Amino acid sequence: MEMNGLSKMAATAFLLVLAIVPAAMAVTYTVGDALEWSSGVDYTDWVKGKTFRVGDILEFKYGSSHSVDVTTKAGYDNCDSSAATDNHSDGDTKIELKTVGTKYYICPTPGHCISGMKLAVTVVAASSGTPEAPTPPSSTPGTPSTPDSPPAAGTPPSTPDSPPASGTPATPTPPTSSPPPSGASKGVMSYVLVGASMVLGYGLWM
Repeated sequence: MEMNGLSKMAATAFLLVLAIVPAAMAVTYTVGDALEWSSGVDYTDWVKGKTFRVGDILEFKYGSSHSVDVTTKAGYDNCDSSAATDNHSDGDTKIELKTVGTKYYICPTPGHCISGMKLAVTVVAASSGTPEAPTPPSSTPGTPSTPDSPPAAGTPPSTPDSPPASGTPATPTPPTSSPPPSGASKGVMSYVLVGASMVLGYGLWM
């Protein structure tokens, strides 16, 4: 019972780790880096070389003359703030990327978007490097190995005897090697090892 309890605790801890890992791997991108969200920055160039994944965060830092509109492709292409689906003006806006696809952002201040203050990022699925939960072992015991056939009783050793010297009676030499271990013992031992392994594996996943 104590072993089963420890196994359940270990399994629960493992699942918690799997849940935490994706969040720990999320990246926060400061839009524009040191230049932040401002006029005169080429945001098309800024996104080059970056991979934006679900769970990552875009952080817009800007002054009072700017704001951030979350918009559509049409709103992005035409710098149309009326197409905005959300607006932020707090000076430090953090937007989590929750779904895959291309996301569009513009500054609605007149003239700013047209001068290049707009951002389009393509979001891909979260990293596939998250480890998968291992498959629990089967509860069906393995097939024991087939016992070896013991040597036929009464079979003499195959080592040839040296001919006795002339005039000297031959002295029989008893065999010095021990008889091989029983094949049945080997089979039983293999079965025990396989069974013990399966019970231990099953206990770890209970």
